[in-house]
Amino acid sequence: MADSVDLNGYFARIRWQGPTAPTYSTLAGLLSHHLAHVPFENFDVLLGRGIRLDVAALQAKLVHARRGGYCFEHASLFAAVLEALGFAPLRHAARVITFRNRNEAPRTHMLLSVTIDHVRYVVDPGFGPFASSLPLPLDGSAVPPECPTHRLVREGTNWILHAARDGIDIPAWISTLDIENPIDFEVANHFTATHPDSLFKNSILASAATADGRVSIMNRDVTHRSAAGVTRSELPDRRALRALLARYFGFDLPELETLRVPAIPGWI
Repeated sequence: MADSVDLNGYFARIRWQGPTAPTYSTLAGLLSHHLAHVPFENFDVLLGRGIRLDVAALQAKLVHARRGGYCFEHASLFAAVLEALGFAPLRHAARVITFRNRNEAPRTHMLLSVTIDHVRYVVDPGFGPFASSLPLPLDGSAVPPECPTHRLVREGTNWILHAARDGIDIPAWISTLDIENPIDFEVANHFTATHPDSLFKNSILASAATADGRVSIMNRDVTHRSAAGVTRSELPDRRALRALLARYFGFDLPELETLRVPAIPGWI
């Protein structure tokens, strides 16, 4: 898988000109640049297009077409890049509990862990507005001081990611961090992209970094976060959605002007 990665294309996409040796500095730099330049979005799911996780398809969409994707796409591409650089990422599944009780949340989130100099780090490039821009250490190490908004808490056999949002501590996902194989995510991806009850089949979920913070979309609700504070607005129509994506996400999808979103009945 790693042999087919177009590293130069990927580095250009995320604007990375730093080191490529398998060190913590490289890992942290790649993760922060990935989150800064590759948005989170589920528009292909809403448009009824298949979501493929092979490296060729991921590069065609996220790198060359300059689109975004959701967790399976981000994490699968990032894992392939890391493997090509000599890292040994492990793949894990988690239950997202920001919107659901942990007993009701399916294991439909993909994340990675990487061990460097005997310290294991969680790397989660596909968690949208809740993602940590730095690797988060396990094994009792301190959370990086540059990333005080995230922490990992051990609870029995589980690890729980906590993310701070607007001053509130939010349990974000829960995972045993068991090692999963790529085929396991093909199954989870199929459910997430096609099941009629999947959140991603019913709602707009999108987030992108901006020059001074981040913009996130949940159906018609738009949230801008920056050092100046938080502002919220509502999309009046699908043309406004298309314009917002062109401005902040870096791509234009004319077909969004006829997009049907089950969670927004009667949207014109």
